[in-house]
Amino acid sequence: MNQDSLLNSAQFIKGVGPKKFQILMQLGIQTTKDLLYHFPYRYEDRRRQNQIKDLKVGQMQSFTAEVLAKASRRARNRRSIFQIALGDEGGRIDAIWFNQPYLKDNFKVGDKVIFYGKISMRKGLQVINPEYELIDEDDASEDTIHTKRIVPIYSLTKGIGQRALRRISYNAVNEFSNVLDNLPEPLRKKYNLITLNKALRDIHFPKSNEAIDAARKRLIYEELFALELTMAWRKYNYKHLHKGIKFSFKKPLVDTFIKKLPFKLTQSQKKVISEIKNDLSSSQCMQRLLQGDVGSGKTVVAIISALYALSAGYQVALMAPTEVLALQHYRVIDKLLKGFKIKMGLLTSQIKKKEKSELINKINNHKIDVVIGTHALIQENVSFKKLGLVIIDEQHKFGVIQRDTLYLKGENPDLLIMTATPIPRTLAYSIYGDLDVSVIDELPAGRKKITTWWVTKKKIEGAYNFIIEQVNEGRQAYIVYPLVEKSKKLELKAAKEMYEHLSKDIFSKHTVGLLHGQMKGSEKDKVMLAFKNNKIDILISTIVIEVGIDVANASVMLIEHAERFGLSQLHQLRGRIGRGSHESYCILVSSSLTDIAKRRLAVMKKESSGFRIAEEDLIIRGPGEFFGNRQHGFNDLKIADLIKDNVILKKARKDAFDLFSTSKFTESSPYQTLFDYYIKQNI
Repeated sequence: MNQDSLLNSAQFIKGVGPKKFQILMQLGIQTTKDLLYHFPYRYEDRRRQNQIKDLKVGQMQSFTAEVLAKASRRARNRRSIFQIALGDEGGRIDAIWFNQPYLKDNFKVGDKVIFYGKISMRKGLQVINPEYELIDEDDASEDTIHTKRIVPIYSLTKGIGQRALRRISYNAVNEFSNVLDNLPEPLRKKYNLITLNKALRDIHFPKSNEAIDAARKRLIYEELFALELTMAWRKYNYKHLHKGIKFSFKKPLVDTFIKKLPFKLTQSQKKVISEIKNDLSSSQCMQRLLQGDVGSGKTVVAIISALYALSAGYQVALMAPTEVLALQHYRVIDKLLKGFKIKMGLLTSQIKKKEKSELINKINNHKIDVVIGTHALIQENVSFKKLGLVIIDEQHKFGVIQRDTLYLKGENPDLLIMTATPIPRTLAYSIYGDLDVSVIDELPAGRKKITTWWVTKKKIEGAYNFIIEQVNEGRQAYIVYPLVEKSKKLELKAAKEMYEHLSKDIFSKHTVGLLHGQMKGSEKDKVMLAFKNNKIDILISTIVIEVGIDVANASVMLIEHAERFGLSQLHQLRGRIGRGSHESYCILVSSSLTDIAKRRLAVMKKESSGFRIAEEDLIIRGPGEFFGNRQHGFNDLKIADLIKDNVILKKARKDAFDLFSTSKFTESSPYQTLFDYYIKQNI
């Protein structure tokens, strides 16, 4: 059967129909393939059949019995009760269902039925709301689905139960699992993988635990191989099928800039700059990811990269995820490039219509050399005369489509992607497999380790007193809250509410400011500048400062309800302090006693490396939350886990990239079908 048949609507599978199809869509099931790949999240082993006399109270048990009698009645609370008396050679038991009166038509006295449920004792043995399966003695070959086997348990939604979804899945497997296997035999033999047909049957209706393991192994490998093949194709496409810009840049411009810097570049920065320079000198398109911890000096590397492109007569575009970060980049870069006669522009949604129109016109006509902006850069009316380098900051907050939209505004420009959310190296090479990876793993000289404390709410007054001490010594402080305004659903402190309290009752002798995401851009700018210029002592804020302002004088950060933040987010927030010569302190306030909260906060106390923290964050939160919607294909994984299945991930990556280092993917090769199928899936 051709793979295309799997793209037919799931509505036409036996047992679905229009009404159930609407329910299945709530589970993300629209096609036959969606249904086949809606895998069980666990299994129940119902193979062992007990006699009634051997049933154990309090345990989930399977047994076969004959229907002796049946009855329906109403309870005092008006709930309907359907009850059948059951027996075998060794004893009797009652099966009871609540609010399912239609079941009376499913059973006849004398029927042989397999049951599975939790055994209880009340006026004799009972099993409440059991799963069941009638035995058709005229067709001994009929498979049992709900009992007497290893039974799949699926994720559900309102309107459909396990029995109904299990039956639909069974019908789909029987009708559609015999599909063309796009994974070539050499790869299957290499890892002793079963066929796709067998894997789909055994993942849903296995005959043994070993069958489940073999099916999972096959499906995990295929899923990761498809992801990595897409990465390999993207990388090959950029490197070999697109002719890039071979920059003829003027080195003195970069040398002059470096000499004027008020600090020395670290060895790590120099190494990364050399890698980028080699890319820019090549006729291949640069596609490079630059990872660096908070405060490691990525912006300076980006400026130097931009200067190489500018000296060759090209334009540079830098896209940031928020207006706050775009504004900061603009100010920092504008300050560092003063005296270099480079025309800069800031393009965000907050700019007035007339000013924006004039700026876009200048960009289109190369009257702007460097444009820094948000998503506004990818608007249709924004074009470039000679775009040579695209820089994207905090890549994980964008998708591949957004990235490519900006990239396509030039003729194969070079691409530099930056992130201050460190990713464990093995995962970075896999998830960002279409990119070359550079890492700044050294902090600038003079940066001190931030002392981190974890305190409960009972000690909050002591934390406030410590902030007052620091402010009295001339320092500044942040106090961060997870919410802007108090929520009716969540018992959490909020920035607005606490600003009123703290400014009047706790820090009345000091200047207190308020900053949050609901403020207008101009208001936020005003507050941030006041804080930067030391006109505000204590800034009450939400996570809007996560990728915000650099204030060297800020030495304390207090984060309320720290358990509400992910580890990488806490690390980003903490990175706002410790940027000057003063000892700095981060106070995490949390009274949560959950295991996850304890683990997060213990890691933050112990670790200062963003990469170590990222490893823990991945393990605790999982890759989906960690990366956000970085790209489709990644978040669509149905069975693979990028952490637990890291060994398979490495193998799949090597196999995928090996195809592109040989001629195996060419049109004349048997691998072409494989290539077409997986690329179509993920592009």
